[in-house]
Amino acid sequence: MDELRAEIARHNHRYYVLDAPLISDAEYDRLMTELQAIEAANPDFITPDSPTQRVGAQPLAAFNSVRHAVPMRSLANAFDPEEVRAFDKRVADTLAGAGLADADGQVEYVAELKFDGLAVSIRYENGRYVQAATRGDGQTGEDITANIRTLRSVPLRLSGDYPQVLEVRGEVLMNRRDFERLNEAQQQRGEKIFVNPRNAAAGSLRQLDPRITARRPLRFFAYGWGEITDMPRSHHAAMLDWLGELSLPVNTFREVVKGVDGLLAFYERTGIARVDLPFDIDGVVYKVNSLAAQDVLGYVARAPRFATAHKFPAQEETTTLLDIEVQVGRTGAITPVARLKPVFVGGVTVTNATLHNEDEIRRKDVRIGDTVVVRRAGDVIPEVVGPVLELRPADAALFQMPTHCPVCGSAVERLEDEAISRCTGGLFCAAQRKQSISHAAGRKALDIEGLGEKLVDQLVESGRVKSLADLFTLTAEELAAYERMGEKSATNLVAALDRARQPELGRLLYALGIRHVGETTARDLARHFGSVEAVMNADEEALLTVNEVGPVVAASIQHFFAEPHNREVVAALAAAGVHARAEVARSGASQLLAGKTFVLTGSMPNWTRDEATRHILAAGGKVSGSVSRKTAYVVAGEEAGSKLTKAKELGVAVVDEEGLKALLGVA
Repeated sequence: MDELRAEIARHNHRYYVLDAPLISDAEYDRLMTELQAIEAANPDFITPDSPTQRVGAQPLAAFNSVRHAVPMRSLANAFDPEEVRAFDKRVADTLAGAGLADADGQVEYVAELKFDGLAVSIRYENGRYVQAATRGDGQTGEDITANIRTLRSVPLRLSGDYPQVLEVRGEVLMNRRDFERLNEAQQQRGEKIFVNPRNAAAGSLRQLDPRITARRPLRFFAYGWGEITDMPRSHHAAMLDWLGELSLPVNTFREVVKGVDGLLAFYERTGIARVDLPFDIDGVVYKVNSLAAQDVLGYVARAPRFATAHKFPAQEETTTLLDIEVQVGRTGAITPVARLKPVFVGGVTVTNATLHNEDEIRRKDVRIGDTVVVRRAGDVIPEVVGPVLELRPADAALFQMPTHCPVCGSAVERLEDEAISRCTGGLFCAAQRKQSISHAAGRKALDIEGLGEKLVDQLVESGRVKSLADLFTLTAEELAAYERMGEKSATNLVAALDRARQPELGRLLYALGIRHVGETTARDLARHFGSVEAVMNADEEALLTVNEVGPVVAASIQHFFAEPHNREVVAALAAAGVHARAEVARSGASQLLAGKTFVLTGSMPNWTRDEATRHILAAGGKVSGSVSRKTAYVVAGEEAGSKLTKAKELGVAVVDEEGLKALLGVA
């Protein structure tokens, strides 16, 4: 049995990864049949990593959430050579300042393809496949373990010298030829036709029935890693080679290059070769090769400073602007949307495009009936570039912003210093209620699984839910009566609502939908004030002491809580049992670590990194992702990696979990 499994795994690797099969399909089928027969006679010896277990498990009721051990970050984009030169200069200047520049002053990079697929994280423990998840919001993704198991290019057991834990990051995609065959089969069965390979890959991977995924020709390429217990190499290029040694598929179209000239030359070569690739790409990716240099460069917001994506030029097409309608957002913003004659651009059929605001429409001189240029680049929302004036019909009509909300009839106003017009109806406006509730249910806010847009529409339109607090009074019996809501779905949603009753304070503040308060500002407010009540009652002077809160944000917060109905919602949430967990100590509490920056590396025996981070922030400290001369302490646990090495090189103080607790005064 073991010999057969190993042989089949080797042939899978040869066929699906190396594209160099050693045996015929018939011979492969014979091996599989033999293994299935042995396992059928010895069912107690069937293991999850057997090749026979790729066929797909029973359908799921819904995807569970997976919290990424290491965030899955996105990349900043560059669209022209000047932006690439600016990126290279920032990197080179930073590394020179840290004493890590090469003798010739040029930075060494790894240049790779930017796949047009779906990013996933695959976790191995002791060399065995145990879990897979989508990127999601970067912090939390969807559990697609059963679906990824069906991909024959993903090994269920690693080869070579693997670490105890390895999270592989990469892209799931579909070759164009496989995509065409899939659509032919779909058409013959009278089923949905996919628009492009990326759409097909995403749709195939997010099937609740893994058996459907198993029938789709999906492929996987590894290009990075998340959590890893032992960093075996010191450079990114070497890490990619090592992933290949573990039998993971790593695309060979990559190069190690020097300086900005090397980057741009790779971009040009890739642009020429793009048409001959078997799959779609929408650009290339540049990453600093040295992992020590990556640590020094660190991260900004959700993207690394040591990498960027150089996108191919946006694709443009012309079509007819049939109409301009408006949408009402959760803050009342009235946004014009172009309704277009369907046009295929950038790999998808586009029927709607953003027009931003009234001033933008006037600036571009776009009129209803015009032939317009539509642009789409990668995943960017399609936009109307402008009209083709020589094709303008005589009856082309100017757009007029409505004076009353198309949803609730309330007056539409536009403040002097703003470009956006807004509905004045507030939560009286059903559109704003729907948007605000969907926003609050999102993963970055209360993360209420199972509360989809269509159900929100029904709950608001029926009058059952008039505010966020009303959600927490719903019963399973009530929910089961709504369209497409069975008893099990209703019970699951009520359970999700119960789990959401004790969110972190920052998530609750973000869920309230205060204008200008994003998730980062919400966390800063939570850390500073410690409770919703303290934020509600804070004056402008107190608000302005919070990191990144300026006069506009402070005024927006005060305006929000000055509205009686908003205070009523907060009170109703408390009455419904929604009580936020303070992320840090309240203002004025102990600030033992004020002004000190910490870096966490490795695993601690008792605290998770999130728990340690909360304690540090509570005591006034800061937590960074990279070690520098400004770092006060590196907290090193088991399997600490390159950050510990860097700390020793720079003479930064190193403590373990007990040392951190001593600094915090925690027993």
